Amino acid sequence: MNKARRTFIIIAFLIFAGLLAYGYSLTQSIDAETIIRGHKFVGFGVAGLFFIVMPIFIYHRWKDKKVKDYMLTEENIMKMKAFNDSKES
Repeated sequence: MNKARRTFIIIAFLIFAGLLAYGYSLTQSIDAETIIRGHKFVGFGVAGLFFIVMPIFIYHRWKDKKVKDYMLTEENIMKMKAFNDSKES
């Protein structure tokens, strides 16, 4: 399942990055209708990256992590102090 999610993220990223590139290439045209269509492709590419790829990527990276390990609690502050003291000596 992890491999399938990773593959989906890569494929979705390539598709939406392709939409961005294709839309940008259309905006270099002289025809006004083609430029408007290019802006739509760029917009769909950005929206897809922002609303589809990024949330799935963030979920994929944080799925099995403990949030408590990343919070600044008294216990973690003591661990950091002990680690820094051991580095100095």
